[in-house]
Formats: sequence, C-alpha cells, structure tokens
Amino acid sequence: MRPLYRNALPQLDGKLYLTDGGIETTLIFHQGIELTDFAAFDLLRRPGGEAALREYFRNYARIAARFKAGLILESATWRASADWGLRLGYAPRDLEDMNRRAIALLEEVRKEFPSVLTVVSGCVGPRGDGYQPERLMSVESARRYHSVQIDTFAGTAADMVSAITMNYVQEAVGIAQAAREAEIPVAISFTVETDGRLPTGQPLNEAIEQVDQATGAYPSYYMLNCAHPEHFDQVLSKGDWTGRIRGLRANASRKSHAELNDSTELSATITTA
Repeated sequence: MRPLYRNALPQLDGKLYLTDGGIETTLIFHQGIELTDFAAFDLLRRPGGEAALREYFRNYARIAARFKAGLILESATWRASADWGLRLGYAPRDLEDMNRRAIALLEEVRKEFPSVLTVVSGCVGPRGDGYQPERLMSVESARRYHSVQIDTFAGTAADMVSAITMNYVQEAVGIAQAAREAEIPVAISFTVETDGRLPTGQPLNEAIEQVDQATGAYPSYYMLNCAHPEHFDQVLSKGDWTGRIRGLRANASRKSHAELNDSTELSATITTA
C-alpha cells in the first residue's frame, strides 16, 4: 500500500485529532501483559500478541468515530531500533520485518474504520532511556542510528514518523535529518521534567528553536509527551514558539520521571469538580 497523506498531513489543517497514548501502560497494567524493555512490538511474534495490539488501536478508532475526530495511530515500535532489538534477540532483517508488520497492522485498522480520517505514523523511540539522558549521541551518530528504522518506515504506507519521548536536542536533530533524507514528514515529541525543562535542564523553547535552526525547521510540528500538564502549562503560555507545538500526550500522574521509573503500580491523578 502507498501512504495516503505523506505529502499533505491533514492534522496541520486545524481539526481536532486524537492520538493513541500509553500503549505500554495499557498493556502492562490493564491487560497484565509482560513487556521486556517496554517493547510492545515484540508482541507481534507472541501468541495472541497481535490481537492485543489490534484491539488496543481499535479502541482509539472507536473513540475517534464517536466524537467525529481525526486519528493519529503510532506503530508499536518505540523500542524497535537496533540496540533494543539486539537485547531482545532480533537480527537486523527480523527487526526490519517487525517495523513493517507494525505499520501493516495500522493499515488494517484504518480500513476497518473508513469514516475516521486516520494518519499512520511510524513511532521512533530514543536510543537510550526515555527519562534519563545518558551516553548522549552526537547529531551525526543519532542520524546514522535512527536512519535505519526511518528508512524502513519510508518504504511502507506510513504517512509520517514521530520521535516520541526525546530528552535531548542532538538526538532530535539527528532524527529530523534522517527523516528529511528519507523524504518523510516527522514530528518531534519532547518530554519534560516537573519544572517544564528537558531532562538535560534545557528550556523547552530553546530545544525547539535549536532543532528548527539545525534542520531548516524540517519537523512538521512538535509535541510533548510523558509529562503531567501541570509540569508544562506555564511554559506553554509564553512566546510565539508555542505555535510549533501541535500535539500533547500527557501523563495522568504528577510524579516525576524518577518516581515513575520506580513505580510498580499505576499512578493517576483524579480531579473532581
């Protein structure tokens, strides 16, 4: 199949779009499925795993249909890059096949809900820990590392790629450069700590401006994920740069990343009127 929206992403037109969110949390805490290294893509080779992924995405499609919203589905490939695949015993060719299968699954879900305008996105995760920026790569190292997965997505029906839970600028720049070379749109999603800054301490606005400057503003837009709204609401109230942010995938928990890493139970914030 060919991508439907790679040359004109419909979510840039201002309509409300729903994203899926918290796939690992849902599978682990709500469905009791073990995920080594939070690698949801590994379910594609496990009995019943594909069915669990399919139902997860269908649930979001049903919500989008109910509220007549658009939908952006991220493939279950946050951990499907070389280093993480090696930890799980995947050879490079097998890992490429998993990335392709993950996109094909989303194509099938899109066909099941023809009334929902659905964008298929190839999800790219950090090379290291999503919360703790260690062993930081150079821009060029990041470009080389992530280009393998991004080139795979470019050869599928994926409309775009999304870099989720980015915690330092060099990796984000490398991913944007790899996407530009592959001629596929990219969204960069940073995560922030409780003070609204990246885990490196860099202010969010500086991070976005740095990526734009280094890439000729190639990212189609930016997002924030894995942070409670109270951690970034004051940051987003300042400056024209906030117009570059078009997506939020917030945490329900107010806990810091360090606290969440140590959590063995689901944490959520409940508010009442």
